[in-house]
Order: sequence, then C-alpha cells, then structure tokens
Amino acid sequence: MSNKTSRRSFLKGAFDRAAAMRPVGALPAMEFEDVCTGCGDCARACPEGIIFRDSEGFPVVKLRRGECTFCNACTDACDTGALVAGNAWPWRARAKASCLSRNGVQCRACQDHCESQAIRFRLQPGGSSQPLFDADLCTGCGACAAPCPVNAIEFTEISQQLETSKC
Repeated sequence: MSNKTSRRSFLKGAFDRAAAMRPVGALPAMEFEDVCTGCGDCARACPEGIIFRDSEGFPVVKLRRGECTFCNACTDACDTGALVAGNAWPWRARAKASCLSRNGVQCRACQDHCESQAIRFRLQPGGSSQPLFDADLCTGCGACAAPCPVNAIEFTEISQQLETSKC
C-alpha cells in the first residue's frame, strides 16, 4: 500500500499509516472521508465479498479475500457520492521480498491466476526466477493475491500523471 497519509490520519498523529485501498470509484482520500457515511451499502452490494470496514468504519477492499471484477456494484449502491463510476482504480500489484520465487523456490501461482498476463518471470543466473509486474497491463484486480501461498503480493497506489499546458 501507498504511504500517503490522509488528513484524518494526520490529525490523529498516525503519520506513517498506509493509504487505505478504498472501493472502485472512490474519491481522493480527503474528499472520500468527508463524503462517505460508512453506511456499508457498498460492502453489502459487492458480489465478491471483498469490501470490509476499517477501524474508522470506512470501506476498504481486501484483495487477499478474492479478486475485484470491476462490476461497479459498489459504486451503483453508493448514494452519498463517495464512489463515482468512471474514477480510475489506482492500485497495482507487485511482489514483496518474501516471494517464494525471489527466494529460490519454484512458484508461479500469481502468474497462473493473472488473466491480463501482467506477471512474467525472468530466469536469473543460478536457476531462480524473478517476478516482473507490468504496471501497464496490471488492472489491480487482485486475482494474484489470494492464491499466493506466502502473502507476498502487495498493492501500491500509482500516481496519476497530470497534464500540463501553457497558459
């Protein structure tokens, strides 16, 4: 997860709290926490059952429980406007140092479950393979996370590149 601190976390003194993975279509962190009522409609609407409440009652996505199919049931169920259809999903997968393949053990569970083929393995000298995640192909769906036997898949928030134009 990203290390951006939300305003709520900052005011509570939790400066190093990782950014929460909010449901698809979530507004930016500060706006989301101002608009979301914590009603739980998005969690009840999720057919995959991957939306839960965090310690403050806001919805978070837990991709270790299953993958997101981007069906937008959560955004359709949100009446407050905290989840908006069409907002980009900013999360992408990557392997942590605890990845079995990075430690010389043959495993390709993440690659086998990645429908977008965003995960490849590069053979290294000595016979081990290193996982390579293509951020352009990765949808951040989480299909690779649940089957990982050592919980070595993490998700990072990609920054949206802003267009700049001359005035």
